[in-house]
Order: sequence, then structure tokens, then C-alpha cells
Amino acid sequence: MRKEEALLRCLHEFVNIAEIPIPRGSQLLEVGRTEPLFPPCHTCGGMSRCFSTCRALAIVLIIAAGGCSEGMEPATPFAGRWLVRGSGTTASLRGLHVVDANVAWASGSGGTFLRTVDGRDNWDVGTIPGAEDRDFRDIHASDRDHAMVLSAGLPAQIYRTDDGGQTWQQTYNNDEPGVFFNAVSFWDDERGIAVGDPIDGRFLIIRTGDGGRTWDEVPFENRPVALEGEANFAASGTCMTVHGKNSVWFGTGGPAARVFRSDDGGSSWTVAETPLRSGNSSQGVFSLFFLNENQGVAVGGDYLDEPNPMQTAAVTTDGGTTWVAAESPPSGFRECVAAVSAATPRVLIAVGPSGTDLSEDGGNTWRPIGEGRFHAVGFSADGATGLAVGMDGLDGTWQFTIE
Repeated sequence: MRKEEALLRCLHEFVNIAEIPIPRGSQLLEVGRTEPLFPPCHTCGGMSRCFSTCRALAIVLIIAAGGCSEGMEPATPFAGRWLVRGSGTTASLRGLHVVDANVAWASGSGGTFLRTVDGRDNWDVGTIPGAEDRDFRDIHASDRDHAMVLSAGLPAQIYRTDDGGQTWQQTYNNDEPGVFFNAVSFWDDERGIAVGDPIDGRFLIIRTGDGGRTWDEVPFENRPVALEGEANFAASGTCMTVHGKNSVWFGTGGPAARVFRSDDGGSSWTVAETPLRSGNSSQGVFSLFFLNENQGVAVGGDYLDEPNPMQTAAVTTDGGTTWVAAESPPSGFRECVAAVSAATPRVLIAVGPSGTDLSEDGGNTWRPIGEGRFHAVGFSADGATGLAVGMDGLDGTWQFTIE
């Protein structure tokens, strides 16, 4: 029996057992599991852990190589699955912060925020009063009670909650013509930094030293100089990243795909070219991740040419002074990259509207592991919990669990 036929028969058998309606065209592939999760399957002899689903959505998509058919070997040591969960919103979600195995926050269009405190089984969904027209492209949280959101567009606003989203306080507002913030990152619970598109030829940088309760602009003369037409991308809130106590990087696009670096918390900057696709306003560096002070990866490409894998990733081994194109890049335009866990920082996931890719060598080589319309991805520090979010609430929230 062919692998595909055995898998399909397993699929149909479990669906019949559970009486779950599966829409035409749904797919299911298994990854690297060995012990049964569901009742034994008479087709494959007991490896019928093919399905898990949310009945309300009746869709399951377990992504990666492998399967339940007889004789198949795990394709990766990282067992996991993406599955659709009802999130209770149809907002376009781009901000995501996975705090730990139980707590995660997300944000998006229409002033929307989401919070889970039970490992994604239930989501609290809300809208920040007075911000119903804001698009919150980034969110940062320290625990189940404390979080802040950053809006893209004019006016630029930041809100903070100290009671799990029950109330929100506006801590920053900027209606200066041309203001457009793209990402915020924190070194610790108190010190953070945000980057916005250039105003008068220099990127707008603001900083906080009290957990986002107050913000100060970096003096104009200390802000990094932009090329004509150069800007950031707010696709996932990850065009900026930090490491250690003072290091920070942010990526750009347009006429050039560059990465700026500061080693003093944003007071002074250097810049380097990357080989990512550039030349048009839709092209450049969309997301950055650093494994340590020296090793980093950049992903991006062209959001108007999503399936094109050309120049979609680059790596650095010298802290961003020089960048080299990935030997085997992701399979298309990618908006966000994240490490699966702090213990395995070289294992990376990159997501975008056309699919998901995995790298096990710090970003030099990538392989596709599934399709999905994702904007952002994040993992808990131990790698036990991962989430991805996307457009239209992604018909819910996707989770990728490393076990």
C-alpha cells in the first residue's frame, strides 16, 4: 500500500470514529511521533495518531514530513503539529508574544488583543476602548497581567495593561506627519526600544526604562540615517530584535535591504548591506533573529511575489557586520523567523503567507514543512509551546508543539 493511501485511510477511519466533519480539501500529515494518541487504526496497525481537531472548526492540519503509514521513519527529531483553534476573532493578527507554556498574547487590526492563560485552550478576545481603528502590529508581554501594544500608522500609539487586559492606559501618542512605527523589543521587563519609519531622513527611535509607562525619543542627531525611500516593515513586529543588555538590530527595505546595529542601547548605530531582495518598496528585510551576539538570520523577500524563494534569507556570524545569502533559502517570501527554543537556538521556523520553513543549522539551509497564511510565529523559551497567527484570525490560532 502506498504511503499516501494508507495515510488517507487512517484519516478517514479516525474521522468516522470521532464523527468529525472534515471540509473537502483538508490535509493532515504527521511528524515524528511514536506512541499512539488516538484509538488504534485497523489500516496502519495502531499508529492512528493522525487527527486532533477543534470541532467548531472541523479542520486539522498537522505539518511536516512523516506519517502513520507502516514503515515510515520520522523525518525530523522535532515532533509537532499545526492545528487550527478557534480564537474568537476575524482580525488580521500580526503581533504575537509567547510568554511561557501557558501564557501568550496576540494583537492585530481593529484595536484587537488576545490573551490565553491555559496553554491556548481558551482565548480572551478584546478591543482597546478608543483604539478601535488602530492596527496593533506588535505586542510585548512579561506575564499574564502585564502587556503593551504598538500601533502602526498615524497616529502612532502605545497602550499598556497591568490587569490582564481589563483596562488599558495610553502611554505614547504621536501624530507627527509621516510617523509609522513597525516594531518594539525589550531587553528585560523595564528597558525597551521601538523603531519607526524615517522622518526628515532619519529613522524614528524611542526608548523606555520603566516597562513602557513612559517613552523618550532618541535625539535626532543620534538617529540612523536612511536612504531615500528606505523604510521598515511592520509585517510581524519582528523587523527589530535585541540581545544581551544593550545590543539591538533592525532591518530595512526599499532601495536596499540593510541591517542597522547598536551596541549601546540605540544611542549610536552602524549599518550593513544584506543580499536579501531589494530595489522596490515591497522588498527587503522583514524579520531578524539573533542566536547570540554574533550569529543572526534575516528573512524577507518580496510581499508582492510571495512564492518566489529568491533572496529570502541571509545569515551573519559577526554580529551583522557582514551578511551572506542562505545556501538553501526558504521556499518563498517570509515575514517572521523565530527559534524553536532557547536550548536549540539553531533550529528556526520561518513563516509567511505562502508557507512555513524549518532550518536546523541557524538559517543557512531551509526546507518547507507546510502551507499556511501566517504573519507571525513565536515559541516559549523551553520550546514546549509555539503559536503562529495570521490574517482573518487565521480561522483561529495555529499551534506548533515540540515534544
